[in-house]
Amino acid sequence: MTALDSAHVLVVGATGGLGSAISRRLADRGARLSLSARSADRLDALAGELGDAVVGTHAADMTFPAAPADVVGAASAARALDGVVFAAGVVAFGPVTELDDDVLDALLLLNLVAPVRLARAAVPVLADGGFLANVSAVVAERPTAGMAAYSAAKAGLTGFDAALAHELRRRRVRVLDIRPPHTETGLAGRPIAGQAPPLGQGLAPDDVAARVVRAVEADERDLPASAFA
Repeated sequence: MTALDSAHVLVVGATGGLGSAISRRLADRGARLSLSARSADRLDALAGELGDAVVGTHAADMTFPAAPADVVGAASAARALDGVVFAAGVVAFGPVTELDDDVLDALLLLNLVAPVRLARAAVPVLADGGFLANVSAVVAERPTAGMAAYSAAKAGLTGFDAALAHELRRRRVRVLDIRPPHTETGLAGRPIAGQAPPLGQGLAPDDVAARVVRAVEADERDLPASAFA
């Protein structure tokens, strides 16, 4: 079992619909948090809500090559890191024939390249027995038409997590891959391209966050979409 009371956890994408819910749940379990997101104002608001649970905030655009290492460095300098959660992401909709290079780059940079860079920076400073939790998506299991590049990025992250888990086994650093079904985070309503098809009612972010935190505490290593039923 992983004890979260007083554990120092870095949450990237902390102000998003799911990242903020995970941050609140971690704080409720006694974790001390370093929070990162693009908007300093939104970080300050979340930190004000969570109060003494917050060790520090780090505004950064994780698509910049140096940003993941900078955020990990700042967080670990404040206090040794016990865990990292990556919950940032962007989505786009539409056929591949209408996918331009800027959209493709944005999808891959934030959904795949950024968490790989974050892991590269975090692994050397994570405490033995620590954890790295990455939010992938159900499309990693069931690639979806009109979301081909997004599906590919999330499937790539899930594959990366599986391989990294084998690399870190001897250090007892656990990698948790999280693939929730559609969740009402608001992400589908602000795509960087295209328009979302009818998706039906999604899961409540707080319910997904509660399941994620239970998985961290129970030392689970995989959260497929079926785990959220």
